[in-house]
Amino acid sequence: MEKTRNTKQLALLGLLTGVLLLMAYTPLGYLNIGPLAISFNVIPVALAAVALGPIGGAVIGAVFGLTSFLQCIGVGGSSAMGVILFGINPFFAFIQRFVPRLLDGFLLGYVFRAMRKVTNTHVACFVTGLCSALFNTVLFMGALVLLFGNTPYLQELIAGRNIIVFVCTFVGINAVCEMAASTIITGAVGYALFKAGFVQAPKK
Repeated sequence: MEKTRNTKQLALLGLLTGVLLLMAYTPLGYLNIGPLAISFNVIPVALAAVALGPIGGAVIGAVFGLTSFLQCIGVGGSSAMGVILFGINPFFAFIQRFVPRLLDGFLLGYVFRAMRKVTNTHVACFVTGLCSALFNTVLFMGALVLLFGNTPYLQELIAGRNIIVFVCTFVGINAVCEMAASTIITGAVGYALFKAGFVQAPKK
């Protein structure tokens, strides 16, 4: 029984990795608007956290982070902001693109576990999807301000505004669209995975 479950988890991990790579390297994963992009790649990360826990979420999050960083050097597309940040400091650009996505997946595994203790699986999947986009935005922008906040590029974007006001206005509709899509799709697909046996039933 345990061997079968482990095999299913490995198969699902491979499937979600493939889905994320497909999304990352096709128009399915990003909708570019200005210097930022609406990213739908947070959805496979959330689904991995739901079905595979914190470690599975972190693995898919790391894949997402790596593809995001590669866009800074024109691999699999290009990020206008990423190219600029890479030119300022390649190491910081890697940290800013990679670490927030890994942490997002890791934390989501615990969000799902915590939610299942207080509500049903369907609601837990919806909340995990919402948190996937929320955490991604907060961690991504937090790393951006922390690592590049004193650079002329970011100072020009901030334009003397309060940091919180800057973040809220900068991400704007992008974050709202990410959260809506991630909540709905993760809720639906995550529950389907539960019904199919890819997500363990709650312990009594």
